[in-house]
Amino acid sequence: MSNKKNIAIGSDPQPPNLGGDVEHYILSHIEPEPDYLYRLWRATNIYMLHGRMASGHLQGRLLKMLVHMIRPKRILEVGTFSGYSALCMAEGLEEGGKVYTFEINDEQEDFTRPWIEGSPMADKVEFIIGDAIKEAPKLGLEFDMAFIDGDKRTYVETYEMVLNILKPGGFILADNTLWDGHVTDPAYDRDHQTLGIRRFNDHIAQDNRVEQVILPLRDGLTLIRKIAP
Repeated sequence: MSNKKNIAIGSDPQPPNLGGDVEHYILSHIEPEPDYLYRLWRATNIYMLHGRMASGHLQGRLLKMLVHMIRPKRILEVGTFSGYSALCMAEGLEEGGKVYTFEINDEQEDFTRPWIEGSPMADKVEFIIGDAIKEAPKLGLEFDMAFIDGDKRTYVETYEMVLNILKPGGFILADNTLWDGHVTDPAYDRDHQTLGIRRFNDHIAQDNRVEQVILPLRDGLTLIRKIAP
């Protein structure tokens, strides 16, 4: 008698819980986290109230790899936080490439700017304090790639802004799209951030201008490609 678990036709087996031993195994079998980024991650978790918002080793290496694969010249990031993800994406850029990263919280600047400007990637990152929805279009630039990781309540508005200044065939990465599982939990039906993520996911699923896939990595990462007209 087979000891394999029964799996419904057309379904995928459930992924392992990425915690404990499995997470340690993964991190020990991927590109090591650069020392500067480890120190930034540690400082973020010590001094920032919500330190876990930083991308961290696994997602950071994925962001770098995706930049290598997509080969963008210009990346727009909405939501800098401590600068970890911006620096990871900058690592993957070719000569002349740049990350334009917006942080709406001006109280974040004193922590973040020194880490960005003191990094080996400083010349590839432009750190801007301001509301990206209003300010990014004023740059007058077209982007090849964007990373959305700002206010979850305005994800749809951010997405629409980004799509307008993203070149055809360009990519958008949207973070936290599973929101710690709250997207399927009725207990969070009145939580505004959860509702913002749900609204975004529904919006993307019905948008025929793009192709998309959700990766169950950390808190959920959605990869979106703008279809050429």
